[in-house]
Formats: sequence, structure tokens, C-alpha cells
Amino acid sequence: MALKIMSLTNAAALRVNEIMAESTVPVKGVRVGVKNAGCAGMAYTLDYVAEPVKGDDHVFDKGVNVWVEPKATMFLLGTVMDFEEDLLKSGFTFTNPNQTGACGCGESVMLKPADLKSIAEARAV
Repeated sequence: MALKIMSLTNAAALRVNEIMAESTVPVKGVRVGVKNAGCAGMAYTLDYVAEPVKGDDHVFDKGVNVWVEPKATMFLLGTVMDFEEDLLKSGFTFTNPNQTGACGCGESVMLKPADLKSIAEARAV
């Protein structure tokens, strides 16, 4: 069985589908990546996809197409994307086993590449 790079909660899938339905331009899904940013070093990126980028990894979860930038794959293995909403804010969040820290303001995170040896050993059990 292939390892799924990331997954979505029901709330995230619902929100992505709502945004796609409300879009005035064709949207096929979302593209997730990481970039160098902030005081902790990295930040997640999220863009809507009209046409997939050749070479991106593809995940289909809960009816949603998610493409992952190749340079982000090792940082996102095992990540769960959620959508959270409260009185002051709403947005997509990421629960990532490769995250080792975050800045105090919440704008950036510290990520390490996934440990493939540990993943393979856990899957072999």
C-alpha cells in the first residue's frame, strides 16, 4: 500500500469544495507547499489549482484533489490539513509530525524532513 503524503479532515475537504463551488474560474483542487519565511524558518503555502503543475505529487482525499510541490513532499509526509473557524479567525491548519517548533506569532514553523527509515519500519510491523 502506497504511503499517502497528507490527508484532509472532513472540515478541510468541505471548505475546499465550498471554495471551488463559489469560484468564478475553474478550480480543480489545491496545491500545498512550503517556503522559507518568518522567524521560525518556514511557512506553509496553499494555492488553488486551475491546471496541475507537472511533477507535483497528487493526493485525492475525501473528494478533494491536493497537489504537493516536490520540494515540500519530505516535509509534509503524514500531515493532516484541517479547517478551523472561531470568532476571530478562520483558516486552514496543518498538523505535521515533521514540525519541530513554531514562532510565537504563529506565522512560521520549524520543519525537518520526514524520517523515511522510521516510517518504513513502522509500516513493516
